[in-house]
Amino acid sequence: MSLESDSMSPVTDRPFFRPRHCMELQEFSGRPKHTMSPTLAELFQLVGDGRRGTELNDESPAHQVLDVRNDPTSVPFVLSFNNLTYSVKTRRKMTLPLCFRKTTELDLPENMEERSKDCNRKVLLNDVSGEAREGEILAVLGASGSGKSTLIDALADRIAKESLKGTVTLNGEVLESKLLKVISAYVLQEDLLFPMLTVEETLMFSAEFRLPRSLSASKKKARVQALIDQLGLQNAAKTVIGDEEHRGVSGGERRRVSIGIDIIHDPIILFLDEPTSGLDSTSAFMVVKVLQRIARSGSIVIMSIHQPSYRILNLLDHMILLSRGQTVFSGSPASLPEFFSDFGSPIPEKENKTEFALDLIRELEGSPGGTKTIVDFNKSWLIKKNHLHKNIENGDKLSLKDAISKSISRGKLVSGATSVDSNSNPTSLVPTFANPFWIEIFVIAKRSATNSRRMPELFAMRLGAILVTGFILATMFWKLDESPKGVQERIGFFAFAMSTIFYTCAEAIPMFQMERYIFMRETDFNAYRRSSYVVSHSLTSIPSILFLSLTFAAITYWAVGLAGGLSGFLFFFFMIIACFWTGTSFVTFLSGVVSHVMLGYTVVVAILAYFLLFSGFFITRDRIPPYWIWFHYISLVKYPYEGVLQNEFEDSSKCFVRGIQVFDITPLVDFPTAVKLKMLKAMSDTLGMNITSTTCLTNGSDVLKSQAVTDIGKWNCLWITFGLGFLFRILFYFALALGSKNKRK
Repeated sequence: MSLESDSMSPVTDRPFFRPRHCMELQEFSGRPKHTMSPTLAELFQLVGDGRRGTELNDESPAHQVLDVRNDPTSVPFVLSFNNLTYSVKTRRKMTLPLCFRKTTELDLPENMEERSKDCNRKVLLNDVSGEAREGEILAVLGASGSGKSTLIDALADRIAKESLKGTVTLNGEVLESKLLKVISAYVLQEDLLFPMLTVEETLMFSAEFRLPRSLSASKKKARVQALIDQLGLQNAAKTVIGDEEHRGVSGGERRRVSIGIDIIHDPIILFLDEPTSGLDSTSAFMVVKVLQRIARSGSIVIMSIHQPSYRILNLLDHMILLSRGQTVFSGSPASLPEFFSDFGSPIPEKENKTEFALDLIRELEGSPGGTKTIVDFNKSWLIKKNHLHKNIENGDKLSLKDAISKSISRGKLVSGATSVDSNSNPTSLVPTFANPFWIEIFVIAKRSATNSRRMPELFAMRLGAILVTGFILATMFWKLDESPKGVQERIGFFAFAMSTIFYTCAEAIPMFQMERYIFMRETDFNAYRRSSYVVSHSLTSIPSILFLSLTFAAITYWAVGLAGGLSGFLFFFFMIIACFWTGTSFVTFLSGVVSHVMLGYTVVVAILAYFLLFSGFFITRDRIPPYWIWFHYISLVKYPYEGVLQNEFEDSSKCFVRGIQVFDITPLVDFPTAVKLKMLKAMSDTLGMNITSTTCLTNGSDVLKSQAVTDIGKWNCLWITFGLGFLFRILFYFALALGSKNKRK
C-alpha cells in the first residue's frame, strides 16, 4: 500500500495535510496509548512521506501508527449518554371478550388502564448509559433484537426526541441535531452505492460533496488517493462497484468504500451499524482495522457488531453488551474474564470470550428470572471499579466550542470549517453544507450523467418505445384526409398520442427508487441540499426529453398529414416536450411518495387512465356531470389534447364537411349519390338556404365547438402543461423533505 510522492505534493501547503510535530512511523504492536493523534488528513500525509519511493505488493500490509508522544495526552472529545430509554407501540393482540374467558386480577377495572399501557409498548432501550472517547472504538454487542442498532440510532439522533428519554452530550454539552449532522457520519448496514461508478469515482464524488469549494480539484483528488491508500483499495480503485448484473468489487472492498465516502471530510464522530455483517472473517478484520486507524486519527468510532472474532476483539477499546435493551456489561474487552469470574461464571481458558458471554446471556434470557441478576451485578461492578460516570479532570476536559475549534485547527471537519469567533456557539463553527447550491447541482448532475452513460440500455429502451409507438401511429393514421371520418381519426390520433406519451414516462419510477436510499443517506448528514437534488434531477432530464420529443414529432407529424406547416409542427413539438416534462415530473413526484416500484406502477397507470377518461375525448366537457368537472380540469391529458386539437383545427377557412359529405357519418352513407343530392335539396328547401355539393357545412371552428374545446387557447394550454410540470417538481421536493427523514418515531 504505497502512496506516490507526487500524489501528495499538491496538498502540503494545506494546514490539515501538514504535520504539526516531528513524528516517526513505528510498527504497530499491542494497543497504543490513547493520545491526541494526528487527524486523518495528517495521517495520510505522514504515511505517504514514510513510504515514498517504496513499492509494496502486499494488498494489506502491516498496520502502522504514529508515535505522537509530543502531543498532550488530553482527550478533547467525550460523547456521554445517560439513562437512554426508548419504547415503541406494538399491535394489540385480539383477545376474547370477558364473558368467554376466565377473569383474572388484571381484568379488574382498576388495573385495566395500567395493563393497556404496558401491553401496547415494547421497550427497546432500558436505562442505557456509557461514554465514548476520541481515539477509541466503542462496540455495542448483543444477540439479534438486543437493541444494538437502536442504541446506535439513539446516539446518532435518528430517533425522534419526544420518544427518546435520557441525554446525549458531547463534552458535557447537549448535542443539537444541526451540529451533530455536520460533525458526524453514519455508515448504514447496507452498502448503498451506485453500481456503475468505480471506487475512485465514488470517493471523488463524495469529496466534491463534502469538501469545500475553496479546496482545489487537485487537492481533492490527492485526498481521495490518500484515502484509497488508507482503506487498502489501490487494486480496486478503477473497478466498478457492481451489482447482481455487473461484476464488481468484493464485499469487503464494498464495505470499505461505504466507510470511505463518509469519512472523506474527517468527521469527529463515526457511527456504524454492523459494518462486518455479511463479511468473511478476514474482510471483517480488515474493516475493523481501518476503523481503528480512523479512531486513532482523532475520531470517536461507535459501532454495533453481532459476534466479533478473537482478532477483532483485540482491536476494540470499549464494549457494551446488551440484552433486551439493558446493559449487562460495560468495559474493556480485557476486563470480560474478570467480570464473569466475579459474577460466578468464569470464562474457560480456551473459550472465545464474546461467544461465551452471548451464550450465557441467552441462557439467562430463557430462565425464569431473566437477565435481572447480571444487569444488577453489572451496575454494582461498575460502581466498584469506578467506571460508571467516570469523571474527567477539569484540566483534561475542553468545552465543546474549544474542542471543535482545536479539531478544526488540526485539520478535521474539512467541510468548509470557518474561523472561530470568541462569542460563537459550537453550531456556527462548521457550516451546514460544504458547498453552495449551484456547486451541488453541478456535482449531482455530473454523477447522474456518468451513471446514465454507463447504463445506456435504460435510455435505449425508452427510445425504442417511442420509435415503436411513433411508427405504429404513423402507419395507422397515414395521410389522413379532410373528410368527416378524417376529423374523427385526427381526434383519435391526438388522444392516443398525448396519453401514450404520459404512459411512456412511467419508466421514471424505478429510476428514483434505485437511488432513494442513497439520497436519504447523503442528505441525512448534509452532503447536499434536497433542493439541489430536485433541481439537478430536473435539469438532467431535459436532454432526453428534447431528443425523445423531436423523434416522436418527426415520425408522426408529416406522416399523419397534420395541418399548420412549420409553425404547426413547432407547436406540436413544444407540446410534446411539455407532455414529456409534465409526465416525467408527475411520475417522479409519485415515486417520491410511493416507495414500492410495483405499487408505483399500479398507481401511475390507474391515475393516467383516469386523466384520459376525463380529458374530454370520451365525453366532452359540456357533457361531464357537474360533480366530476373538477377532475376534468386537473387532468394532465386535457391541456395537451385541447392544445393540439386547436393547433390542427384553428384555421376556420379549412372545410372538413362539404355537401353530401354530411351523410358520411350516418347510416345514409351507402345511399347512391343521386339520392343524397335529392335529400340535400330537400334540406335546402326546408332550411330556406342553398346547399350544394360544394357548400362547406363544417369548418375547423365547428369541430372545436363540437368537442367543447373553446374555453382555453392553445398557447395557454401549452403554458399550463409546462406549469403543471413545475408544480409536480415542487411537490416532489416537499415529498422528499417530509418523507425522507430517516428517524424512528
